[in-house]
Amino acid sequence: MRIRLAHSPDPDDAFMFYGLTCGAVPTDPYRLEHVLADIQTLNDRARQGEYEVTAVSIYAYPGICDRYLLTSCGGSVGDNYGPVVVSRKALSVADLIGRTIAVPGLTTTAYLTLQLLLGRETFRPQVVGFDLIGQMVAEGQVDAGLLIHEGQLTYGLQGLHLVIDLGVWWHDQTGLPLPLGANAVRRDLGLDAVRQIADIIRASIRYGLDHRADAVRYALKFGRGLAPELADRFIGMYVNDYTLDYGPRGRTAIERLLTEAARAGLVPQAPRIDFV
Repeated sequence: MRIRLAHSPDPDDAFMFYGLTCGAVPTDPYRLEHVLADIQTLNDRARQGEYEVTAVSIYAYPGICDRYLLTSCGGSVGDNYGPVVVSRKALSVADLIGRTIAVPGLTTTAYLTLQLLLGRETFRPQVVGFDLIGQMVAEGQVDAGLLIHEGQLTYGLQGLHLVIDLGVWWHDQTGLPLPLGANAVRRDLGLDAVRQIADIIRASIRYGLDHRADAVRYALKFGRGLAPELADRFIGMYVNDYTLDYGPRGRTAIERLLTEAARAGLVPQAPRIDFV
């Protein structure tokens, strides 16, 4: 059975799926095909149920929960760190009110968290490719930018100022990590297939962690010029114990994030999430 596995073209996803791409993890009875796209595009396509397996933002899940189940593995979770808001000149959080902020997508968890911080409709979001946001901020085309992926570590090289780390803010508010993304498998495959696919994904993650040097070397191809030491650090931030399994704390964090989003009117009432 052909299974399309859609994920972001970034180092942490490449690291997670190294065991599959190098052929070390068996996939029978499935033939996995990798599809690469930015997370906003994947969120949009998930609403149509386009791919059998896809990375999705936690923010997007309430809108696709009728089509997809979340796997308990493969999550991107920031424990006291996460997406960052940066500016060309030093700004405070209060200074962001009424400003134009470049964001990587309107269904990304980074954007959700920024709305929880600032309030709804208190700033002007401008959707920009995630890899162009830092440049736009540096050139003064926008007042601030919301950075995900490796931009969280490299903004200083562009002379940008940190306004706030949203993962730190969320941890200060809740004592919980910030769950950013997840892997979702289409319900119509059947529960047995969903479980088998989740086991394959978990085996690939474990293989990468057990063969870290090789997996990092492979993941560097997706680092957009990221220095090896920064790539290794970034991968360590988002491929960790939470990635093997959210565990009780990670699951509580997802439930809390969606509950707060529902209270703020940003998502429908949080659905019951059955992790596979």
